[in-house]
Amino acid sequence: MLPSFPMVRIADEQRPADLLDAVVAYIARKGVVELSLRPLAEAVHSSPRVLLYYFGSKEKLIALAIMRLRERQRAGFTKMREARYHQPSDACRAIWKQMSAPESEQAFKLSFETYVLALRHPSQFADFLSSSVDDWLEFLSEPLLRKGHSKAETCAFATLVIAGFRGFMLDYCATHDRKRIDKAVELWLKSLDSISLSSHSAQSEAEGCHV
Repeated sequence: MLPSFPMVRIADEQRPADLLDAVVAYIARKGVVELSLRPLAEAVHSSPRVLLYYFGSKEKLIALAIMRLRERQRAGFTKMREARYHQPSDACRAIWKQMSAPESEQAFKLSFETYVLALRHPSQFADFLSSSVDDWLEFLSEPLLRKGHSKAETCAFATLVIAGFRGFMLDYCATHDRKRIDKAVELWLKSLDSISLSSHSAQSEAEGCHV
């Protein structure tokens, strides 16, 4: 009987991962605002008790599901992280093209839905709220830091870019007015190139954000 124990343990460790993937597929179809554990559990061939055992609460389960979606998004941005762009607008244009592609819209809609819940219940969604900013700050700041720009100004610039992307995506998800929004994005991209960032200094390092 002893040789079977590791197999049981592996199966147990794989179960929550499989459940989370099934939950992601479910909320992609149904959304999160009116999510109820009982129909969710039935749809993923589990039970509310098992879901709470593995994930702690409905709020934690939602946050983990959205984070799983973000992991898939970040995988798509890997090549951009490795690329070298001449101007910030070149990188942001490439990001916008992928971000606003039809296959990305579902993930952003779910993220916006979860934001609504998180802002109403910040203590229950604390990890979601922090990672929603920190992950993008790190991604957008890294190439600028490699070029020797100061951490403080890099953080401020990345914050500006995050705000722009989210505003445009919210508009696009609501209206699908591609022509109007793409023109606005191009104007915004030109303004990004006009911003001059200072190089690294001890003062700016002390004033920098946590990226």
